[in-house]
Amino acid sequence: MTYKDKIKKVNGKKTAEIFIFALSTCGWCKKTKDLLNNLGVEYCYVDVDLLDSIDQSEVEGILEHNYDTDVSFPKIILNNKEVISGFNEEEIRKAIKNGKN
Repeated sequence: MTYKDKIKKVNGKKTAEIFIFALSTCGWCKKTKDLLNNLGVEYCYVDVDLLDSIDQSEVEGILEHNYDTDVSFPKIILNNKEVISGFNEEEIRKAIKNGKN
């Protein structure tokens, strides 16, 4: 099994490919999910802290190598290229409004 088997999808309006690497205990991650839910957009996420250690290592490698970024949460990936680190409501709203790149 890989982390991909633990991905959850939230249905809504498809504005872009939105994926969140989150922690189940992170208040900022919850705020990010709540914002996306309130905006009614579709997104997928995985709670990294609920993964086993092998899958957690895989996620860390993906974040460090593919997105050249530190491992902090939430990590919002838009269209597999744009990265928003942490909860920044203005930046998230702007990215969603701009939609697909």
